[in-house]
Amino acid sequence: MTTQKPILEQQMSQMQIKLKSSGIISNYNESSLLRDEKDEEISRSALAMFRAKEEEIEKKKMEVRDKVHAHLGRVEEATKRLAEIREELEALTDPMRKEVSMVRKRIDTVNRELKPLGLSCQKKEREYKEALEAFNDKNKEKAQLVSKLVELVGESEKLRMKKLEELSRNIEALP
Repeated sequence: MTTQKPILEQQMSQMQIKLKSSGIISNYNESSLLRDEKDEEISRSALAMFRAKEEEIEKKKMEVRDKVHAHLGRVEEATKRLAEIREELEALTDPMRKEVSMVRKRIDTVNRELKPLGLSCQKKEREYKEALEAFNDKNKEKAQLVSKLVELVGESEKLRMKKLEELSRNIEALP
């Protein structure tokens, strides 16, 4: 998106140089149309790239979400299995009882840590959607401003042409 501004400025400066060197100002409107088509093509390609990136991000986000859910499921299953093992060990008064207890506590700790991570994922998804909406709004605003600029430049050129023609008539009217 930021490369459009230098491209537009470069095209406008090239156009001004052509106008000044050739002395044919009427060609400016035709080249303005070509520039508008180029700008529109650039905007379309940038929009297509943005949409592709957006789809890629959405796809990766879904993959990460699936992995997190799968991991949560495995952790819950592991917790259940360890609880069963712990009960069996307690019944046997196994010497490994302390280690099992520590592992169980660690699993509980990890399980508690996973819950805020899931919430964080959801929060970041909301933030992403809000940022995307803000981006789209600014992009629309930019497009409107570019259109207004093109309109103003066209009007300015017309006024300048009229003034030049008037000055030319005044010069010709002089003896």
